Amino acid sequence: MKRTEVIVLAAGKGTRMHSDAPKVLQTLGGLSLIDHVLGSVRALQPSRIHVVYGYGGGAVKDVTEGDDLNWVEQTEQLGTGHAVSQAIPFVDQDSDVLVVYGDVPLVGADTMNRLIGASKSRCLALLTAVLPDPVGYGRVVRSSDGNVAEIVEEVDATDEQKAICEINVGFLSSPAKLLSDWLRRIDDVNSQREHYLTDIVGLVVADGGCVVACRTADAVEAVGVNSVAELADAERAFQNRQAYLLMDNGLTLRDPNRFDLRGSLTFGPGAAIDVNTIIEGRVQLGSRVTIGPNCYVRDCTIGDDTVVEANCVLDGATIGLSCMIGPFARLRPQTELGDGTRVGNFVEIKKSRIGSGTKANHLAYLGDAEVGSNVNIGAGVITCNYDGTYKHKTTIENDAFIGSDTQLIAPVTIGRGATIGAGSTIRRDAPPEKLTLTTEETKTLGRWRPSKKSETE
Repeated sequence: MKRTEVIVLAAGKGTRMHSDAPKVLQTLGGLSLIDHVLGSVRALQPSRIHVVYGYGGGAVKDVTEGDDLNWVEQTEQLGTGHAVSQAIPFVDQDSDVLVVYGDVPLVGADTMNRLIGASKSRCLALLTAVLPDPVGYGRVVRSSDGNVAEIVEEVDATDEQKAICEINVGFLSSPAKLLSDWLRRIDDVNSQREHYLTDIVGLVVADGGCVVACRTADAVEAVGVNSVAELADAERAFQNRQAYLLMDNGLTLRDPNRFDLRGSLTFGPGAAIDVNTIIEGRVQLGSRVTIGPNCYVRDCTIGDDTVVEANCVLDGATIGLSCMIGPFARLRPQTELGDGTRVGNFVEIKKSRIGSGTKANHLAYLGDAEVGSNVNIGAGVITCNYDGTYKHKTTIENDAFIGSDTQLIAPVTIGRGATIGAGSTIRRDAPPEKLTLTTEETKTLGRWRPSKKSETE
């Protein structure tokens, strides 16, 4: 069996992206465009992957991981044909070659595999698609007998050719020896003075060779990214694809058009996500978990039957069973919530472990804290964990009651079953099963009058 090698074209600048970053490093669903392409390519298990880079120098190399990549620099931007010719000397001439574009991120591995298969009989195989609006793409021109005759780039196309809806996606597959020969013969006689890779189609036809058009099953795969608007279109297409795949597997999405997944999501039966929620990184939802609208969830594990209400930010948290979170709650990295905890509106928790059944219902900050089970955190409670240089730990043992508007000056321990009176500032450990509070006599000044503006003011 012939080996397959892949050439990834990633040298373009992307002027219309209006960005200093190389085009292939623009992100789609939380990954760079080229990482999407490489993910599909690697699923083919090719013998080698060659990446042609250019604009931005080593930026693409620096952020794209993979010991399996052979990097080839295109020092001059002389067209796609020239780019492939820079990599072809590194390709085993007895192999088949698949050429893909780093800015066409939605072509799946199955489609790539079909394209490779179409070139096995010593043919040049092209990936094509039919689009209702083909503006910006090279058109597939066919002869009177229906065979592919040539690919005409839009800038060089006649009005009649521009009316063609079958477009060239750009991906192609061919035996390496044939591709090497065709590349040597293309020229730059066109309006852009570039070596078009697509010109090899005319050479194959002139030689009496075989050109096979392998059409995408889904036109969305043809989406390329050349502008900010096209990146947004690709993002929406990608998100819709993910949303419907998740729904096919049982996730309830209130509106798939208002859902973004920028990572991986696993979930149990009955899980549901409301509108305008962003899932990022690795997120695991247990059975019957409900995520309310306008939430951001990143790198979290959320246990069965937990409800996350609207407008919450959850980042790097582990949440137990049957918890109630929000609305407007924030859980920061290294937060762990036990089963049945309640974290209410405008409560922020950072790097803390909260025991089962504990409640912090409103307006509190818990940072660097170890909080036991069945603790009540009143409104306005703050763990004062930072002295300007170091962070310090607050420990609150089981069954403690922390009154409203209390400041706990860390390092400090609140004993089991202790009660802290409202408005207290606690600077030393509070003993178990006792009331600790800081007081100052309340004064009433009888002769005091508030200042008032005069009528002339």
